Amino acid sequence: MVFSAAQLLRRGGVAAAGMREVAAHARAPRGSLQHYFPGGKDQLVEEAVAWAGRYAGDRVDRFLAALPDPTPAGLFAEMVRQWTDEYAAEGFAGGCPVAAATVDRAATTDTTRRAAADAFAAWTGPVARALTGMGVPAERSASLALLMISTLEGAVVVARAEHDVRALTVAARELGPLLDAAVTGPGRGGGA
Repeated sequence: MVFSAAQLLRRGGVAAAGMREVAAHARAPRGSLQHYFPGGKDQLVEEAVAWAGRYAGDRVDRFLAALPDPTPAGLFAEMVRQWTDEYAAEGFAGGCPVAAATVDRAATTDTTRRAAADAFAAWTGPVARALTGMGVPAERSASLALLMISTLEGAVVVARAEHDVRALTVAARELGPLLDAAVTGPGRGGGA
């Protein structure tokens, strides 16, 4: 049900992730939603946002594993590639569920705003650790990880608006050299 809520969020925002819609998407009895989510839609959205943050953070290791010689630019290119591949295969309907919940609810629902901030932190942490593992000084890794995620999220929004991956490919091409220039020491295997 949490996965279904995240999928509906990424395609239509909070409005698309109603309890009835989530139950139908998950093929679950509606009563189970009330049992597992006594806080209603707010709780369901917040759990979907938390799941999405953990999922994004967990993907960092998979991105690194896809690189024969991990570099900061290569990691960012892999992060971008997941979106360009999705858009080539499925069109531009999907975006980030964390971004969708943030846009829809951050100003009105503080618990959702906190869940989104925590989700971004759950993603930023593994990226920062990966950067440190590739030789980026620890004092720069967190800010560069935040830059990478912020750039990626913005490029996803522009790509969806334009129905073109141009913003994503430009982001990877232009940010890559800056990221690689931050490496000052030997990497420790690129692991997160």
